[in-house]
Amino acid sequence: MKILIADDHALFRDGLALSLERLMPEAVITQASGYSQVFKILNSEPLPDVLILDVEMQDLPWLESLKQIRQDAPELKIIVISASEDGRTIRTILNTGVKGYIPKRSEIKVFNNALRLVLDGGTYVPPNLLENSSLNNISGRSIGLKTLTNRQTQVLDLIAQGKSNKQIAYDMGVSESTVKLHINALLRSLHVNNRTQAVITAQKIGLI
Repeated sequence: MKILIADDHALFRDGLALSLERLMPEAVITQASGYSQVFKILNSEPLPDVLILDVEMQDLPWLESLKQIRQDAPELKIIVISASEDGRTIRTILNTGVKGYIPKRSEIKVFNNALRLVLDGGTYVPPNLLENSSLNNISGRSIGLKTLTNRQTQVLDLIAQGKSNKQIAYDMGVSESTVKLHINALLRSLHVNNRTQAVITAQKIGLI
């Protein structure tokens, strides 16, 4: 796993790198201080698996830079971390193909869950931001509050942490077959087809 962190504040980059090293000790982490350095790394080295960046770096215009990155590396997973919580800006960013948007004020647990979700093929948007009317089209449809059982909620939290059925069974003290039954019930309750969609939908309606 190779991760590229891009931010024009060195202290933030170093702090995020330390957090990632604790979460993913096997990861190779590279840093960039601006878009120019990001392009240099993408053009001269093997592509990273994930690019985590603050869009508001000052050396180049952010929207044109994001579009260029998507054009040069369409398979690259991009997570934006930014101080901005403006709905219109976030919608513009997500429409470029970014796979996650995390406000800088978020707790590290939120970041960890968002990273796992993106690596699993999902897209992360904070639930409170999805309530903004300018972001309605991102979800694609209106989602009402649904009630889950305590067991389903526990399973959902463990899925969001990226745990396998075997790990969930161990944590809950039940068999894997029981975990599968809970997951199937959870998917039906949320009207989704897989674990990734369950996490995305649960985030959108504020269950996690």
